[in-house]
Amino acid sequence: MAVLADLVADGGVVVLSGAGLSTESGIPDYRGPSGRRRSGTPMTYQEFTGSEAARRRYWARSHLGWRHVAQAPCNRGHRAVAGLQRAGLVSGIITQNVDGLHQAAGAREVVELHGSLHRVRCLECGERTGREELDRRLREANSDWAAAAGLQLHPDGARVNPDGDVALDDAEIEGFTVVGCASCGGMLKPDVIFFGENVPPARVSECFELTDEAGLLLVLGSSLTVLSGFRFVRHAARQAIPVAIVNQGPTRGDEHAMLRLDAPLGQTLDELVAALSAEPVPATS
Repeated sequence: MAVLADLVADGGVVVLSGAGLSTESGIPDYRGPSGRRRSGTPMTYQEFTGSEAARRRYWARSHLGWRHVAQAPCNRGHRAVAGLQRAGLVSGIITQNVDGLHQAAGAREVVELHGSLHRVRCLECGERTGREELDRRLREANSDWAAAAGLQLHPDGARVNPDGDVALDDAEIEGFTVVGCASCGGMLKPDVIFFGENVPPARVSECFELTDEAGLLLVLGSSLTVLSGFRFVRHAARQAIPVAIVNQGPTRGDEHAMLRLDAPLGQTLDELVAALSAEPVPATS
């Protein structure tokens, strides 16, 4: 911890966060400490756009899972990062998460590498709208279905997946009504990057620029298995920018790290804030 505190104390820290940072908020990660991928196959962009049945399956599952994501509270890890930013030690935040919890904790100018579940995009006209509006429309179109399917969810949310959807079988999906864009009737998609879809080049460039200007690239809660995040670690190492990783379990970037801590995120970041005397943003009600 002393070494990490010394690195962060110099400022210019760019945080690269992953799903492990949000597990204390009740949102499961993809792999867990073992590094082995959890069950469940994420939907690809090609499958979503190419199949009406696939879109029905996605939106049925996501319609119920969204309630869990929307109500998830930011945790002490998110608040610690926001506190370090407020103290002037964190100069940039790149997140692979789509849950919006960095912003809920008070962080500013967060680059959402993979987008956000809080927005929806029309693939026809390009209009972006808030997820709350889509949720209202889907509730109206599926009031009877939602009541029946919702009763089958475990009360502890155990069936919620990292992508913000829930596990439903074919019988539970049957009868779900998908709605189109309110402006043009086109196909709606969550404003997130699906597997098989590329991150917009301008967003990637912004992340490379942040990395180039970093005094330290601090990876929090990511196995770095997916290239979209790992490339910034690899780039930092090539530019002789120090890399520190805090994650439970091994990561793809361990060989590039100056410092590697296998530890719980919330506790470790609390200790880091205390060591630096940088107060985290208070918990919100």
